[in-house]
Amino acid sequence: MSRERSQERAAAADGYNPEPANRGDMTDIPLNHVHVAPDEDPEGAPAVFVLHGRGADEQDLLPVARHLPDGLHVISLRAPEPLQGGYTWYDLDLSAGGLEESQPDAADFRRSLDLIAESVETATEAYDLDPDRIGLLGFSQGAIACLSLLLEEPNRYAWVVALHGYLADAHADLDPDGIEGKPVFVGVGAGDRVIPESRSAAAADRFEEIDADVTRGSYPGGHGIGQGELADVVAFVESQVA
Repeated sequence: MSRERSQERAAAADGYNPEPANRGDMTDIPLNHVHVAPDEDPEGAPAVFVLHGRGADEQDLLPVARHLPDGLHVISLRAPEPLQGGYTWYDLDLSAGGLEESQPDAADFRRSLDLIAESVETATEAYDLDPDRIGLLGFSQGAIACLSLLLEEPNRYAWVVALHGYLADAHADLDPDGIEGKPVFVGVGAGDRVIPESRSAAAADRFEEIDADVTRGSYPGGHGIGQGELADVVAFVESQVA
């Protein structure tokens, strides 16, 4: 698998002006990132941290993020390791039988989860975000990371959107305090050949088993975000930050 780009074509980014894709003066934030602040009342506003897929970068999901509610800070993080012109959160462990059964490389995954968690913590202070209204939105590898981060620290995140990902084996048995009632949106692609629909559906099943508040969306396309999925994501996020 070379790249996991969102392929979201309809959401042109005209008029959406993020800060440059680097840390700038925010040297305490470990991961390079793009920050888009609300036009009005940015202090103490809610935020979403955005995690791209394998081989993409922090710009990839901005066409999705620009459709989210205007009052949100958007912090789109760049994965730490370069890969084929983009970046990756981890290498793949293919020992279970190839791409469709792949898992995150354990050491890489742990490193990235820690870097993301530290970036969320430091960015919350640096950008004066509301710590009780922090969401996560991820695609593919980013979705896998989002689900794991939620299970590790459910009280840190108000909601999660996980698109075309799965639940890593390393976190499949976790049932933490604070997960009950946590809003989780799981989007799957019926024609996804990178991460089969069954893997995403199994993640949704597991979160339902541990009593998270799961919203499911199944879409006819492949490994990308189409108009129907985008509309459902926007509606879900609007319901969380209203």
